[in-house]
Amino acid sequence: MKMKSLYIVVLLFGFAPKVLSQEVLKLEDAIKIALENNYDIKLSKNDLRIDEANATVGNAGMLPKVTATVVDNNNIQKSTQIRQDGTRTDLNNAKNNSLGYGANLDWTVFDGFKMFAKKSQLDELQKLGDARLKLTIITKISDVTATYFDLVQQQQQLAALDSSIVISNQRFTLAQNRYSIGKASKLEVLNAQVDLNTDQTSLLKQKESLKNTKILLNQILARDVKMDFNVVNQIDVDKTLLLPALTDLAIKQNPELETQIINKKVAELQLKQVKANRYPTVKVNTGYNFAESQSSLGFTSESYSRGLNYGFSASMNIFDGFAQHRNEKTAKIELENSKIAIEQQTSILNSQLESSYQTYLTNLELMQLEERNEAIAKQNMDITLEKFRIGTITPIEFRTAQLNYINAKVRNTNMQYQSKLSEIALKELAGNLSF
Repeated sequence: MKMKSLYIVVLLFGFAPKVLSQEVLKLEDAIKIALENNYDIKLSKNDLRIDEANATVGNAGMLPKVTATVVDNNNIQKSTQIRQDGTRTDLNNAKNNSLGYGANLDWTVFDGFKMFAKKSQLDELQKLGDARLKLTIITKISDVTATYFDLVQQQQQLAALDSSIVISNQRFTLAQNRYSIGKASKLEVLNAQVDLNTDQTSLLKQKESLKNTKILLNQILARDVKMDFNVVNQIDVDKTLLLPALTDLAIKQNPELETQIINKKVAELQLKQVKANRYPTVKVNTGYNFAESQSSLGFTSESYSRGLNYGFSASMNIFDGFAQHRNEKTAKIELENSKIAIEQQTSILNSQLESSYQTYLTNLELMQLEERNEAIAKQNMDITLEKFRIGTITPIEFRTAQLNYINAKVRNTNMQYQSKLSEIALKELAGNLSF
């Protein structure tokens, strides 16, 4: 009996899940895979590449446009010409053709500095794309981290349930042995069997939950959802986070706030472009062209020309039905909206930080409490196990102690996970979620 009791204690308090020849996926590796494979990140990267391709001086209108042209016209006609003196000339299948080709340059040299505002706006849009990519990456790192530690706590809960089944099996075997020698009733055996079946049901449900969470993580990592793996068996919570430092970081690098600040700059530059339409637009043009023509009938049978042409043009809006005034008014309202959006996002960010930090502090306290509860439940289980071995307590009391210990382990694991989620949320808001 002493060896059997010792076997129970070892399994209960020293249990660790067996790791077969499966991949042990570390959090750093999971994040690396997500950064390489995740579809949302790939799409955001491509959007940034588009913004980078657009942010050029040519797209802003600063460079000249050069075009080459070729025009070739041919016709065959039946022609009749009657001169002033009455002479008549008829020609069937008269051929006429003309050919012209050359290169021309058009260049806007002044447009009220609109092109410079446009170039600056394109640069800001590139920064906006970078901020959106950063937001996507931080969000996905948060998703990966939260799902990963969900697996860790579920894996620990599975270990606790496995331990419970070992205990319930030992209890059932002991009840059968006692019943066979007449020291226990059939009711005790049946109760032990019911409790064992209950534990097995809980274990199956936990295995299903663990498997589904693995599928979810594989989906986030954009790899085969059937791929099996294990995770580390520990949750380390950063207990050193301070609200003032987090607030300073959030103001500087929170992606959503950064996006609103960039949107304000874009709105300012849009207003500059609209105001630029009040100024004249000056363009220069030049080109070198060749032309030749042939005619079967007429005073000139062939002609050729080639040469340089150049000049400039200027235009200025005098009156456009107050469209300029309306466009400026709209641009100013959009700029005002962007300022309001910054204030709103700052308020939301501060509120989220304050609320999340209070949750973080509460979870840290609860985590310490659950750690103490687990230690107390373990001590109680040690005493109960010894008393059950010598038959001084009832099976119901033993079952109560068993469930209290398993529940304490599950609550402790869950509270560690909740504390980790609080840490992740704070670092995500601060734009500082990296590994």
